Parts: sequence; structure tokens; C-alpha cells
Amino acid sequence: MDSSGGKLETSSFSLLFELDMPIEGFSSNWAHCDKISTYAARMIGHNRRDSLLYSNLFSSAFNELLETVFRSHHGGGNFVCRVLRDGDTDRIELTIPCDEGLGRFYTTSVASLSDVDREEKYRAALLSDAPLTPGIGLMELAVDYAAEFKISDFDGRAIRLTTDLILEESDVRC
Repeated sequence: MDSSGGKLETSSFSLLFELDMPIEGFSSNWAHCDKISTYAARMIGHNRRDSLLYSNLFSSAFNELLETVFRSHHGGGNFVCRVLRDGDTDRIELTIPCDEGLGRFYTTSVASLSDVDREEKYRAALLSDAPLTPGIGLMELAVDYAAEFKISDFDGRAIRLTTDLILEESDVRC
């Protein structure tokens, strides 16, 4: 996990899926999160060992990211979503329109995921009587899916949230 680019590497990722739409259109209906994640998961899960299991896991993880964007974006502009693959790793790149304050929210949320006690913080947030924090979906992905994150800043009007997931590992035989 990294907010500065240390652990996530740029390698030979191949583009599998790309969506580019005005954030106003995306955020006009909560159901868009589920519909986009389900469609993308079916599209990219077809060639996995257990395509149904893989699609369910990917859809669930992707939906958490989309719901975070649904709740935490700012102003106009385009929401861009790209899904890429390199071997066992699926990468989700989300370009999210945001102002400086929201950029700090994403940067702080991603940075906190590298804390040693993130599992305890996640459980405490889930069991608390207080409302769930906006970054709870990112915490879930880090704890339950071992997702790795990176934030890139674009010209003050948008950030790119990159998430790497390994949901199915190749068979390794020695």
C-alpha cells in the first residue's frame, strides 16, 4: 500500500475495461455502482479458474470502490474508470473529480491503510455506534482483500485512485 508510489509498480498491464462519463451522470443513481461492477466483473472473470467465484469477488471489491466515489466526489468533470490486468493482478484506476479538501480525504484514507493496526481500526469502525466513516470501503478492501492503493494527483481538479487486487493466484508448481 502506498500513497506516494512505492509499492505499486507500473508494469505490463493490459487494458480490459474503460468507462468515461460525467460524474453527474454516475452520481445520479446509487444503482450505477452495482450495475457497473457487475458488468465489469462478468466481462473480465470469464477466463478465470472459477469464473463465478472470481466474478463475485471482483464485483464486490469493485462495488466498494464505486460506492466510495459515489459518496466522495466533488464538482463537475469526468469520472474515468479503467480495469487492467497483469498476470494475477487486477488493477482498478479511478479518476475522481475532487477539490483540495476531498483530495486530502483520499490521501489520508489511503495513507492510514498502511497502519499496522488497520484491522483493529476496521473492526472498531464496524462495531461502533457512530455512523460509518466515508473511507470504510477502502478499509474493507485493504483488510479483507489485501488490496494495495496508490493516489496520484492531477492538476488540482481530480485524483487517480489506483487499487491492485489479487483475487486468484496462479498455480505454482516446483
